[in-house]
Amino acid sequence: MTLSRRKFLARSGLLGCSLAASPLITPVSFAAAPWDRRLVVIILRGGMDGLDVLRPYGDPGFAGLRPGLLQAKSMDAAGGLDLDGFFAMHPALAPLMPLWQQQELGFVQAVSTPYRDRRSHFDGQDLLEAGTIGLGERRDGWLNRLLQVQTGVVARTAFAIGNGDLRLLQGAAPVSDWSPDADLALSPQAEQLARLMMQQDPLFSAALAEALALSRDGAAAAPVVGEEAADMMSDMGAGVMEMPRPAPGKPHVKLASFAAEQLRGDTRIASFSLNGWDTHNRQNATLKPALTRLSDCILTLKQEVGATVWDKTAVVAMTEFGRTVRENGTGGTDHGTGGAMLLAGGAIRGGRVYGRWPGLDEAALYNRRDLMPTGDVREATAWIMRGLTATGQRDLETTVFPGLKMGQDPGFLR
Repeated sequence: MTLSRRKFLARSGLLGCSLAASPLITPVSFAAAPWDRRLVVIILRGGMDGLDVLRPYGDPGFAGLRPGLLQAKSMDAAGGLDLDGFFAMHPALAPLMPLWQQQELGFVQAVSTPYRDRRSHFDGQDLLEAGTIGLGERRDGWLNRLLQVQTGVVARTAFAIGNGDLRLLQGAAPVSDWSPDADLALSPQAEQLARLMMQQDPLFSAALAEALALSRDGAAAAPVVGEEAADMMSDMGAGVMEMPRPAPGKPHVKLASFAAEQLRGDTRIASFSLNGWDTHNRQNATLKPALTRLSDCILTLKQEVGATVWDKTAVVAMTEFGRTVRENGTGGTDHGTGGAMLLAGGAIRGGRVYGRWPGLDEAALYNRRDLMPTGDVREATAWIMRGLTATGQRDLETTVFPGLKMGQDPGFLR
């Protein structure tokens, strides 16, 4: 039986690797670019409760809106880690406190996309990743459009390996995809046979070479610990605190580890998503592991990119919408509107909470149920991208985020 290149690719799981224009259906995407600073975008799928992650304990109405969620917790900082005398960080993010102390961690409170009222995860995530004012306006993602307005962008051949849909980087600009499952496990003989079969076909030959390279990268990703990653000062003045190290082998840690490996090289943009933020029930139990995964990813990035690259890196974590200010009857919160963004990295001017706090009086709430958005996640992201990549404000307002008015620079970056 004659085995064609296409049949070989199908049998060895490589067929999706060859389609340079195929949709991004993997959990991590990368793109190389000519600028020197790095951007990591983490999509938090499910609607993160920004009022639990960043607790406004200084607002007199906060405790009364969530008596069950705050039960048996000290009202001093609402059981969280005090940041500035008004906001407290969820205790599950305690491993990130050294970053706050070093001004490498910050938050943006009371922000949202333009999505309103219907509160669908699917629509909310589509709008978040499209970066538009309304649904259905563009089929590509705003990170891909950022690449489209650059000159000299060099991106890897696009791959579709594994599961998950990341619309954020879909579009005309070529990018590269990778999955933790990208392990071809070809014997040397099979690899040589594949190369011989494809040597007359540049498209398939290039696809095979890139797939093999990525598979090896994923299998051999070794941590590189930065000089400053292990030791950081505690806020109690008790000397040196060791930075917690995430346990190896966890799927989310693999994503961050591979992202760090690429960012140490030519890659300038990395994006992946984390699930588990839909906290309708038993929020005290369900939010903690999600925050632990997020913390693990940020610490992995810091440790493995090394001090020099970390100083040039901005990590932006965002979600499709916030949650209701009042707890529900099952110990959780329902889909809302205003929420929070988390910022990290050596390029971030951290140690502060950005945004304009709207208050929790009923008249100040959106539809008398949600935190009122006073800022746009697109605006915050646009200013970060402008500072990292020197992209023109006109391109950001008309192409990357069509219809956006960026306003005044909030100064997120050092």
